[in-house]
Amino acid sequence: MTVDAISLQVFRNLLVSVAEEMGVALARTSFSPNMKERLDFSCALFNPQGDMVAQAAHIPVHLGAMPASVQAALNRFDFGPGDLVILNDPYLGGTHLPDITLVAPVFTSEGKTLAGFVSNRGHHADVGGMTPGSMPLSTELYQEGFIIPPLKLARDGVLNEEVVELLCRNSRTPEERRGDLDAQIAACRTGERRLIAIVDKYGLANTWEHMSALLDYSERLTRARLSQIPDGRYTFRDFMDDDGIEDEPVPIQVAVTISGVSLTADFTGTSPQRPGCINAPLAISESAVLYVVRCITGEDVPINQGCMRPITVVAPERSLVNPEPPAGVAGGNVETSQRIVDVLLGALAQAVPELIPAASQGTMNNMIVGGHHHTTRKAYVYYETIGGGTGAGPDAGGESAIQSHMTNTRNTPIEAIEYQFPLRLVRYAVRRGSGGRGQHQGGDGIIREVLFLAPATVTVMSERRRTGPYGLNGGGAGQTGETVLLKGGVEEVRLPPKLTIQVEEGDIIQMLTPGGGGWGKPIV
Repeated sequence: MTVDAISLQVFRNLLVSVAEEMGVALARTSFSPNMKERLDFSCALFNPQGDMVAQAAHIPVHLGAMPASVQAALNRFDFGPGDLVILNDPYLGGTHLPDITLVAPVFTSEGKTLAGFVSNRGHHADVGGMTPGSMPLSTELYQEGFIIPPLKLARDGVLNEEVVELLCRNSRTPEERRGDLDAQIAACRTGERRLIAIVDKYGLANTWEHMSALLDYSERLTRARLSQIPDGRYTFRDFMDDDGIEDEPVPIQVAVTISGVSLTADFTGTSPQRPGCINAPLAISESAVLYVVRCITGEDVPINQGCMRPITVVAPERSLVNPEPPAGVAGGNVETSQRIVDVLLGALAQAVPELIPAASQGTMNNMIVGGHHHTTRKAYVYYETIGGGTGAGPDAGGESAIQSHMTNTRNTPIEAIEYQFPLRLVRYAVRRGSGGRGQHQGGDGIIREVLFLAPATVTVMSERRRTGPYGLNGGGAGQTGETVLLKGGVEEVRLPPKLTIQVEEGDIIQMLTPGGGGWGKPIV
């Protein structure tokens, strides 16, 4: 078979279906609410050289960074059938320590030739560290949890139980860790079987040829879309609220240069790496750039590493967007990645204003709760990211109460929360009027109130508490977010964007998330 337009689309969908089926297997077999309910995981397929050739529609911040993890595994090991590598090191392609990646080689059915790799990344609710949930207000990576360099989790199909035991022993919730790891392993084995079936049906040489052709096709389409953007250098600057340690705004600056069929994103002028944990490893910064490029190229472009070939990322060393170990990174994955997207879109809005929406909420509103259940006395950790408003665009208003940009998770159903954790959801509503005004209104945020039935440790990692998401073309900014502690359910205490506190039985945390920016001058 030679590559033609029809066969290319057939293979595009075949390879994507491998990643999608991996995701279904992971969701069905996972143990924790974070993976089973929120679907906080991602799956992808790679060629033998470690290039991502297909992915499922999972978490953007995971998927753009996964090729670096696969490459780290390739650089470290030779592979045989049944092998499996585990890692979470943010300085080797990881995102932050709770995100554990598995990489599995796929050999042909006779077991002699490497056909490619399958990989998945899942957010584990706790991998040790200073505070429950492994997202503390840290000053170095060692405080954030258990660091896993690339290790062989399995050889020749035999699981290294000692590695699993070591990881579980360093978690506050070891049963969850084992259950979720088993689910990730099952997902890899599912992907392995599906890719072998494709190779058996269509042949190895033909499969490789179409993998290569898909990468080239995505590159051509990406370059064609970039050629429609006016050449020029477009700059934008925005700020993080703080780094959780020092109370001062943290600038992120980008210059996007369009030159023919290529794009360069230069982050020179961005803050040096910070004492707090909002530093974003290079893989995260590149992931955010890939996400934005994907947004402007359209859904018809297959999502793979070919999309990055026309893209150059300049990220100064020891900066917020390319830190040096052992700088803390727990918040860089979830918060800084969102602001990187904001500045990239702000720059591109100058070049193609007819395409770019105003800023969305610009935060994941992370809430991590840990303690012991008041009836069972068992340790628990609960993690949630809370949606908000998206920015309005040239053609429509923003969406309300939804996840945006670098996250793509669901929320945990209230029934699942109240069944498993000593928590009650006393209010969950749209924050009406929080979107920015404009010809098109920004989407509204969320109001979420959590009542504690027992003492607990709570960490909040949030942004856009001091500067609202920007509007465009005369539109107003979205409302800033707020986090409020209601002591005893009554006394109001306003909290900073990032903190760890102890709460008591009867306390309530109220989270009011930002609205999106408005687009266009309001029509009076």
